[in-house]
Amino acid sequence: MAVALTKDNFKESIEKGVSVVDFWAPWCGPCKMQLPIVEELSTEMEGQAIVGKINVDEEPELASQFGVMSIPTLILFKDGQPVDKMVGLQSKDALKNKILGQL
Repeated sequence: MAVALTKDNFKESIEKGVSVVDFWAPWCGPCKMQLPIVEELSTEMEGQAIVGKINVDEEPELASQFGVMSIPTLILFKDGQPVDKMVGLQSKDALKNKILGQL
């Protein structure tokens, strides 16, 4: 299960290792297609990477901190630093390959 991230738990959730964070909103069509992919990835990558999601309606500060202009946007972090940003719907294989490239 992907971790629901907020400004309260964001920093400690991504500070170690590799994380991928999905910026989404419930009214966004492509986000609804991305969410099951993110959840599946979370299960497959358990123990290797953190997979999180941020509802931009509830956490606008985090969205603006990382320059999220359109959703879905997925940002790959390594040890708390953003290393890659993908805008638009992403396949599970594309995301998995990006994560594996950082491990």
